[in-house]
Amino acid sequence: MTVRSSSPSTSEPAVSGLPASLTPPRIAHLTSRIAAAPTAARVGTTIPYTGAPLADLPVSTPSDVDEAFTRGRHAQASWAATPVSERKRILLRFHDLVLDRRNEVMDLIQAESGKTRRDAFLEVTDIAIAARYYARSASRLLAPARRRGAIPLLTRTTELRHPKGVVTIISPWNYPLSMAAGDAIPALLAGNAVVQKPDTQTALTALWALDLMHQAGLPDDLWQMVVGRGSSIGDSLMRNADYMMFTGSTAAGRHIAREAGERLIGASLELGGKNAMLVLDDADIARAADGAVSACFPSTGQLCVSVERLYVAESVRDEFVAAFVERTRALQLSGRYDFRSDVGCLTTQSQLETVATHVEDAVAKGATVLAGGRARPDLGPLFYEPTILTDVTSEMTLYDHETFGPVVSIYSFSDVEEAIARANATPYGLNASVWSRDAARGHAVASRLHAGTVNVNDAFAAAWGSIDSPMGGMGDSGVGRRHGSEGLLKYTEAQTIAHQRVLGFTPPRGISHRAWATMLTVALKTLKRIGVR
Repeated sequence: MTVRSSSPSTSEPAVSGLPASLTPPRIAHLTSRIAAAPTAARVGTTIPYTGAPLADLPVSTPSDVDEAFTRGRHAQASWAATPVSERKRILLRFHDLVLDRRNEVMDLIQAESGKTRRDAFLEVTDIAIAARYYARSASRLLAPARRRGAIPLLTRTTELRHPKGVVTIISPWNYPLSMAAGDAIPALLAGNAVVQKPDTQTALTALWALDLMHQAGLPDDLWQMVVGRGSSIGDSLMRNADYMMFTGSTAAGRHIAREAGERLIGASLELGGKNAMLVLDDADIARAADGAVSACFPSTGQLCVSVERLYVAESVRDEFVAAFVERTRALQLSGRYDFRSDVGCLTTQSQLETVATHVEDAVAKGATVLAGGRARPDLGPLFYEPTILTDVTSEMTLYDHETFGPVVSIYSFSDVEEAIARANATPYGLNASVWSRDAARGHAVASRLHAGTVNVNDAFAAAWGSIDSPMGGMGDSGVGRRHGSEGLLKYTEAQTIAHQRVLGFTPPRGISHRAWATMLTVALKTLKRIGVR
């Protein structure tokens, strides 16, 4: 575009034509990587900006999924024996290719998801960071580790890490590169094969990452993609999996957790959120208002860690609200394939309906719209203005249900204890944000919030980008963690090998059990006294 939120259309078109990089042959090449029969049924996808057709994808069947796992297991046996140093080289080549060919994938991300180029580029940087971090960390994390033995000097104990086997990854549409490649990278480096089901709407982006990984040198069949509805191929994905990585709704996550429990396999689940941002009475208001825009409206609010609840100290409420509303109303909505847009559109019609329904319900029950509050069909079928609401009460659906769109509700608080209590008054616990000029105070408040990641004077990027630290949810926001050592080690089985020498826990010949028990008792007390762990 360029159309400002809550302002009339300009003469400049809001939506650009499809980029030249997305040619029919290129799209056909990507779809050929889907594990499906040549005679498979087809499903079409559309461009969110316009509703125009984008791609025609073959649909995988349960037998296609079974065959993908069979091929994956064969490939994984060789891959597990491949030195970590060689796996690392492939991932570092992938890192370079992603950055060198960033414009291709940004075109794809925008065409499939409707987000801005700025938000698409953040996915590129995210994957480059993840590839570099895990490539440079894998040797250390996977190396055999000496552990303290049962009896000092007499027990030699080593921890080994073995790959799980074939990992199932089910990735969502909202961050099609980050959530697809970002989870596959550590799984592959750990020695696993991957069978992945990306969301159909954004499958081309995931397939682009797969194509690039093969160009970087990844052997065939180690990373495969299947496409289809969960109701059709979900059972096959779960039945064959040695580990399950899922990102999506809490309801679907509960179902997957039950199935994984029945099969006694591990699962990592990043689920929903109703994330809070706290603006304390000593916050830098201009910076906090800028931060609120960054917290609430990236990817048109379709981000698991974005903020939907804003708690502002009463003493600074008026100043903050005025600054935040001004910035929000100035945002430019468009579907251009360049860096000028501030906000894109929603990805699906169902998501637009959810957003509109939540806002209409809130307004009907007494909420006040300070900015936005309406769809923009004049720009395209799925555009919705960044929306700020106040006077939101518990009778309204969006009060405690995730909207997953460009909508935020503002509440005020009188003291920090109230703010913490209200922020924590949710079954979710994915992300939070605290704003204060006092770093120690901000950190203290952050430590009391029930969320897997909390950012001080930042929306979410500080915690997400700190890839050496774990990222994930508490409560209804999921189990397991991405990033850090756990982000890779969760895809492994730990094995302890203990070699006992000379003496063990049974008495040597010639010493009675009673005497041996006395000797061991003395030894244990001595170890404690001299500080041995």
